[in-house]
Amino acid sequence: MKKYIFGVDGGNTKTDYFLFDLEGNFIDGKRAGTCSHEALKDSFDGSYRVMNQEITELLSRNNLTPADITAAVFGLAGVDVPFQQKRLEEIVEKIGFKNYRVVNDGFLGIKAASPNGVGVCSINGTGTVTTGIDEEGNILQIGGIGYISGDEAGGSFFARRVVQAAYDEAFRFGKKTILTKIVFDALEITDKSDFQNAIVEKFYQRKVNHTHLIQSLFKAANDGDQVSIEILEKAGENMARSVAGCIDNLNYVKPVNVIMAGSVWVHATSDYMVNSFKKWVNDLTKKECNYIILRVPPATGAIIWAMELANKTLPTEEQKQIVFTNVEEYQRSLNK
Repeated sequence: MKKYIFGVDGGNTKTDYFLFDLEGNFIDGKRAGTCSHEALKDSFDGSYRVMNQEITELLSRNNLTPADITAAVFGLAGVDVPFQQKRLEEIVEKIGFKNYRVVNDGFLGIKAASPNGVGVCSINGTGTVTTGIDEEGNILQIGGIGYISGDEAGGSFFARRVVQAAYDEAFRFGKKTILTKIVFDALEITDKSDFQNAIVEKFYQRKVNHTHLIQSLFKAANDGDQVSIEILEKAGENMARSVAGCIDNLNYVKPVNVIMAGSVWVHATSDYMVNSFKKWVNDLTKKECNYIILRVPPATGAIIWAMELANKTLPTEEQKQIVFTNVEEYQRSLNK
């Protein structure tokens, strides 16, 4: 009798649901909107409503129910603190799953990219979070709950810092920076007397292209702008302190695999942040680290982890490659 596993990668904008067999072969998949309690008006009730509907539809068209699933892993945005995890575990059990894991979606990067299934994942995208799994199976998340936990990197942070750098130069005796002209052009102003009005009317209202500001920051750093370099180096340190703290609070015996995921890490066009990040991690932990850029879809981590949960052992590299290929082909089909 064929055995099935289930994986979910649920972000704040979209969710991927995957049905695979135990050998890593793709059976079916479904992409839908967010299932995050943080993004839905009815919070955790909304998470149950959405996931139950999408999962029931996917399994029903394959003549299956949650009781037929050997193991399932749910990597979900908004699983940041224990009470959130508990509520979402209750939802997963209410849907009908028995053998499962519910974790922050940041953990999926470790299972997707680490050869031995353990390590630390530093996610630097729109926002930031750090997750860790050690050789004993202990897990830890650092950050993901706002600036109070040192989440001072990521696209949203960089966009704010670029505008702040220009504001500092204009009004707060800040260092001269080429970012000021870039910000003025983006806000369509020529005089600092219009700056504060433009910030409120345009920047805060998301009428400014944040991607352009971030790309300009990296380019300015490469052009030698000291303010830009300092912003990137400080962000690298911020990310490193979370990764180093994760390593220190878990138990790693072997060299630590540090997975770097998210659009900012993957598409960085300047080395200042990356170099600062690696330096601070190494200086703080005094451990050997292997740095790995996540090149495969994070969703593959949910399938690989579900296979591990079902078989009580890591999938082979061959099985992982089958999963990678199947998920990439499926996601390409969605973009046609």
